[in-house]
Amino acid sequence: MKLDPFQHDDFNFPIDKFEMMLKTNHVLFFDLAEFENIVVHYMDTGKLVLAKKALKMGLDQHPLATNLRLLKAEVLVLEDKLTEAVELLDELKLLEPTNDEVLLLIASVLSKKDEHEAAINILNQALKFTDEAADVYSMLGMEYLFIENFEKAKQAYMSCVKIDKTDYTALYNVIYCFDFLNQREQAVKFLEEVINENPYSEIAWHQLGKLYFENNQLEKALEAFEYAIISDEYFVGAYLEKAKVLERLNRHKEAIDTYSITLQLDDPTAFAYLRIGKCYYALGQKQKALKYFKQAVHEDPLMDKIWLALSDFYIKEKSFKQALYYINKAINIDEENVLYWKHYAIINQELGNSADSAYGLKKSLNLGNFEIEVWLLQINSFIQEQNYQEALIACQQASDFFPVNAEISFRFSGIYYQLGQTSKAIDYLVKTIQLEPTCVEVNRQLFPEMLLDQHVVNVLEKHHIKL
Repeated sequence: MKLDPFQHDDFNFPIDKFEMMLKTNHVLFFDLAEFENIVVHYMDTGKLVLAKKALKMGLDQHPLATNLRLLKAEVLVLEDKLTEAVELLDELKLLEPTNDEVLLLIASVLSKKDEHEAAINILNQALKFTDEAADVYSMLGMEYLFIENFEKAKQAYMSCVKIDKTDYTALYNVIYCFDFLNQREQAVKFLEEVINENPYSEIAWHQLGKLYFENNQLEKALEAFEYAIISDEYFVGAYLEKAKVLERLNRHKEAIDTYSITLQLDDPTAFAYLRIGKCYYALGQKQKALKYFKQAVHEDPLMDKIWLALSDFYIKEKSFKQALYYINKAINIDEENVLYWKHYAIINQELGNSADSAYGLKKSLNLGNFEIEVWLLQINSFIQEQNYQEALIACQQASDFFPVNAEISFRFSGIYYQLGQTSKAIDYLVKTIQLEPTCVEVNRQLFPEMLLDQHVVNVLEKHHIKL
């Protein structure tokens, strides 16, 4: 005789029972809790079709079950059928106005519809009835972030942390709000309070260390990161931050040791290899530095900062062709980076590629790099090409940003001299001497002919400047 599978002694699982029922077309009875568990299981595993089948059967057998109807509303939200979801939730709210789960789902729907103020009102109602206040405060925090009310978002997340000391997502969000509001001192005080209540909160120590680091309180930062590591010896982020502090303190050997720990605790990262390379370079161990830069490239060839580090390495070694090769690699990854174009210009200037150097400087300026160094490099480039009209225009543009600058003033003097406007050249030379007398001597190679002119020599002697 064939055994009925539903009578088998070993058959105890509602999910298996439900799926067997679908395969055999048997109509079976499940109690309400079983249906709820089945629906939740399918929703959690992303099997929405089966969840809907279970819901339909469940509501056929238990048509007034609030929890099943609430699950149906959740499914409607997942399917983005918000109008139907709202209708069902409004019915449920009339039936059970103090049901916090109904209120929270209503708030979620309102949030999806970008009605954040309305969602906040509902969440504040839910706070009166819920046993899970931390979750509600977390949702409130997110709604306040949506409307960019960072002060209220901060308060909501702080309430969350107060209830649940292990809610590190809320803790991160509190610090984010403090940072946005530029309230660093309050952030430090808050983290100290968290640590007083939970001395082994590795995240609180970690965040406190980052704040100290940003305030250049390096010894305090180092201590905080060490406490974070004591709280969790596998906390890779704390080791990385500790190593960065050690670098800043010029304790490069210790920094290398600390970065190396991260390579053992987790998968190697290009960032760690890069920083180890920089530490070795600072210690004068160039070959080791190069080895780690190349390991960083192997780990992540798309990390443009590694190519910049290699370019800098070869600039310092006066190997400008190799430096150019590597800076081009960085530019290919991020062609909007003003620093890369500045390096490109400097390297090409060293190689005598004046046109390429000018192009790099123009790109750097167009991208918004208005450092005095970039302006001076561009002016010098035009001077070397004897393109004095373009040099004059560049000087005028630079002076808009730096109206009182001896370097620019001296270049005005030399350019006007080359253009035959000696009177203006003398005026700017006097201005240069008044601003910074040594500027003339430092830059004398730019305009050697001018400095031999007797009118110019007289001005220099009058101001006791000997070249």
